[in-house]
Amino acid sequence: MKTSTLIKSISLATLLTAALSTSVLAQMGNGPGMGQGRGGMRFSQTNTPGWTLMTQQERTDHMAQMRAARTFEECTQLQDAQHQLMQERAKEKGVTLNVPRQNGCNMMKARGFFN
Repeated sequence: MKTSTLIKSISLATLLTAALSTSVLAQMGNGPGMGQGRGGMRFSQTNTPGWTLMTQQERTDHMAQMRAARTFEECTQLQDAQHQLMQERAKEKGVTLNVPRQNGCNMMKARGFFN
């Protein structure tokens, strides 16, 4: 009787630990901590002006370039060039370019992407 109660308690504790661990790992995101690793920054239609005006290859290239930036200055140069290109493309198509809610380079700097 005592042994079965002990086994049940150990099983329950193991299941609870596994469930809590899974929840914590899921919240951490993919890779070494959200925003702290090179892959933690997200780029999308909501934070990249001209996202809908780019091809999938241009989006992929832009994300790779931004993530590869080693300094804040390099990031802002890439970002400014991309914004200028998208502004020209938007003007050609007669559409208004969306304004990002936050500056991507500032977000990357705050999350420790640059030294």
